[in-house]
Formats: sequence, C-alpha cells, structure tokens
Amino acid sequence: MRTLEVSVPPESAGERLDRFAADRTGLSRSYVQRLIAEGHVVLDGAPTKANAIVAGGSVLRVEVPDPTPLQLEAEEIPLQVVYEDDDLLIVDKPSGLVVHPAPGHAGGTLVNALLARDTTYGGIAGVQRPGIVHRLDRDTSGLLMVAKDDRAQASLMAQLKARRVKKTYLALVLGAVEAPVGRIEAPIGRDPRNRLKRAVTSDGQPATTGYRVRERLPGWTFLEVDLVTGRTHQIRVHMAALGHPVAGDILYGTGTARKGPDGLGRLFLHAWRLELQSPADGHLIRAVAPLPADLEEVLAGLRARGAALDGLPTPGRIGR
Repeated sequence: MRTLEVSVPPESAGERLDRFAADRTGLSRSYVQRLIAEGHVVLDGAPTKANAIVAGGSVLRVEVPDPTPLQLEAEEIPLQVVYEDDDLLIVDKPSGLVVHPAPGHAGGTLVNALLARDTTYGGIAGVQRPGIVHRLDRDTSGLLMVAKDDRAQASLMAQLKARRVKKTYLALVLGAVEAPVGRIEAPIGRDPRNRLKRAVTSDGQPATTGYRVRERLPGWTFLEVDLVTGRTHQIRVHMAALGHPVAGDILYGTGTARKGPDGLGRLFLHAWRLELQSPADGHLIRAVAPLPADLEEVLAGLRARGAALDGLPTPGRIGR
C-alpha cells in the first residue's frame, strides 16, 4: 500500500473531489472513484464521496493498494521493442494483436506477451492491464507505451490526460481530401443505433483530430493524423464523418472504403510516431515505427496505378 497526500490549493476550491484527486495524483478518474467506494480516500481525515466538493486548505489522503497478483499466463509472443529504459517500453504492435484480455480474448494478447518478459509493470490501471496506459484497436498497428512501475504509469497517464503526449498516425482514406491541412473538432459518443460503434453526437466527449495530406493517390489520400484527444475509434469516426473513411474499415466504412484498395487485408491505420516526456527526468522521448510492409505494398500499387494513368514512370517510395 502506498499513500498519496495532497493539499487543496485555494484555486481548486469548489471542484469535485474525484476530478481533483485524478488531476493531482495522475490516477484515472474511474480508478479514483473505485478507491473512494472502497474507503481508500479520506478528506480531512473523514470518509468522503466522489461528488463531494473540496475546499481550499483541505487535505486529501489517497491509499493505493498493492496490485493483486495476476491470474494471467505469460505467453512467448514475439514483440518488437522500439524503445526501452528503466521506466517504460514502447512496442510496435502488429495488426491483429489484442492489447489486453477481455471477454473472448483471455489469452494471446499483448499483455500475455509482456508477462513473458523479465520485468514488472505498473498496476494502477487494474490487474488485467499491467503497465497499460492507452490502447490501440486490434486491427491498428504501431506504437504503444507500457509503464514498468506505478510511478511511471501515473506519469504517463497524467501526460495523456494533459495532452502532452504527441501521437501521430498514418492513414489511407477514401477520396480526395480537399484541404492540405485540417482540424476536426467534433464530440464523440456512443452511437445510439449501434452500441458497438461511436459517432459524432451533440452530447459526446470533446474530440480533436488534426491532419496533413502526405500524398494524393488515385481514389485515395494518404494522411498524417495527429490525435489531440484520445476517444475510442476517434480517427475512424472523425474521418468517416468528414466523408473520407479509413481504408479497410469494416465498422465505419461502406462499399469501396470497406474493401479498400487492391491488396489491402486490414485497416489502413498505423500509430507511426510518439513524443512524450521521460517519467524520470522529463527529457523528450521520440519513437517511430515505420509503415508495415503490407501497407507499403498497397501504396506502391496505388502509385503504379497513378503513374499508368498519367503515362509516367512508376514513382518510388516516398521516405519520411
């Protein structure tokens, strides 16, 4: 058990207790609410509620229980480690790999692969998600951070919450995106007609996505996409709402977008670059995962098609 003690500054007076505690400790708000319900949070020495209002000068005491021993099995699943230090791993997750166990996926996940490594992980996100601070959809490939202890996990979660982690994706989308640079600001919530999907809704959570055109191809546009917020399926929802669904997206795409260009066998979405601050000393960490070979082949096919239509020599790969 470790204990966190925080004094409420005057400028925070009037805030909800769960929100204040999450902001000041780096713990997720849902985890703080669970700790409150279990009696691990006291305000000025007395039990409290999640919706209590804090007053300036009050003292908040949060007890974080030691992680419960995992009931998960380690599995020797190959992992490509892009960056590693004493605080964190950054791995390049392949498409098709589920991040953490869930109903229907008790094994064969990234978490099972992580447990086969000789290291420990942060436990504040729950025993089924050791070290996990964010996730990628099963069909999305690319970079994912994993914390090696609670301190690093709290730091990374706080950076994500404060939007200090820069996440850039590569995506192929249907049609010709008109503006070379754009920004989508549209709230995202659960789709009222399909609970498996998200949608742009008036009462959804704020969501912001930036994009830049990297290459124009016959019938498609290759984009760099900045994920400013991190809502579920955000890029897929925003691009579909813009009229340019991601290639190979069987959930949000229809017709041509759903199938994708010739040779595409999965979602064309890749977490390409991460920039964050070291949990230890704050120095900048930058990691890059090159576009996987299967997606490069799809682009090469589109470039060849474009060159044939123009009667020009086939262009080579555009490096970046």
